[in-house]
Amino acid sequence: MKLDGALRQFMYGKLHRVTVTGAELHYVGSITVDPALLRASGILPHTLVDVVNITNGERIQTYVIEGTENSGVICLNGAAAHQFTKGDLAIIMGYESVPAYDLPGRVSRAVHVNTKNQIVSIDEHITPSLTELGRPEANREGEKYETVDA
Repeated sequence: MKLDGALRQFMYGKLHRVTVTGAELHYVGSITVDPALLRASGILPHTLVDVVNITNGERIQTYVIEGTENSGVICLNGAAAHQFTKGDLAIIMGYESVPAYDLPGRVSRAVHVNTKNQIVSIDEHITPSLTELGRPEANREGEKYETVDA
């Protein structure tokens, strides 16, 4: 099977298990994120992201705005403040539309943080081609996340 030029949504960067530092109901909307975290993940301001609340299972889409550099800020604003509270764990994922034939070899980056939202590691996963699927070294089934303390 040959990949065509149809656009597919590709998760290029995520902030994994960040701690929500605030929820501001009386704000226009969006999610405020520390620029150091945005830079590490490749997520740009004003772009669409999915935000998944690990604590309660909620999932929203919103756009990103910058907070204070190296502050660790992760603040849900506007209506999203109803689904997130300070202290919740979350995952923030950025996507891009990519022609299917350009997906093999594309890098997806996962930024891991401690409880203060400071970067502790960054994983990069290379998207395989269809013929490369099924290699044992790529099998991530049953993978558990090791939590990182402050």
